Amino acid sequence: MGGTWAGVRERVLALRKAPRWWAVFGADYPDHGHNFELLPVLTEEQLEAVEKRFGAELPQEYRTFLLEVGAGGAGPEYGLFPIKPPGPDTPPASGHCALPFRPGLTAELEDHECAEPTRADHPDADDDAFAAMYATWDARHDELLDALTEGTLCIGHQGCGYYSLLVVTGPLSGTMWDDVRAVGEGVVPVELIRRTGHVSFAEWYLNWLDHAERRAWDETTEPPPRLQFTSGRTTSGG
Repeated sequence: MGGTWAGVRERVLALRKAPRWWAVFGADYPDHGHNFELLPVLTEEQLEAVEKRFGAELPQEYRTFLLEVGAGGAGPEYGLFPIKPPGPDTPPASGHCALPFRPGLTAELEDHECAEPTRADHPDADDDAFAAMYATWDARHDELLDALTEGTLCIGHQGCGYYSLLVVTGPLSGTMWDDVRAVGEGVVPVELIRRTGHVSFAEWYLNWLDHAERRAWDETTEPPPRLQFTSGRTTSGG
């Protein structure tokens, strides 16, 4: 293994022994903490089966990550969702990934929400007419909300209903976006401190790893208080 992911799997797994592994957000949490574990990598054959099910070829950086680092586990926030080869009982994919990603839909959704029908705006409409008008608006609202994530793969959970999306189709393929529909902000590009422009999967993951290493191995500063979870892990990472 060489290139972008050279030594990355080893770096991640080494954090299990770091004195302050638990100080990295998302590592130590009941049912959600990734504990700096990584799933085994996929084979090329398994990955091709995954792509066939999705109906789209995965972006190159993410593809090589699955082949060289792991098919899920430790990563930003609460980690990366597992990617499993389809089996005989795996349901068919929705086809969501193969659809074009349209970043402008978030602005369209905002405009649509500003146009929500109100009784004050339609004082002359009878109840049935207003109900029909609102039902039409509401149906379009649901369509837009769902369409925001077309052309993306949800690869991680940030907590509080936020998710990390990887664009799979279109000109922005390979870039990372935040699904913040839970707070009514749509789908927005990931931003990193002191960086401009769209963030690729490798930039996103390696930025997290650099931060995690600094925090987990740092014994020169006062550590943050540790929440007392019954995860079975110790601060020595055993």
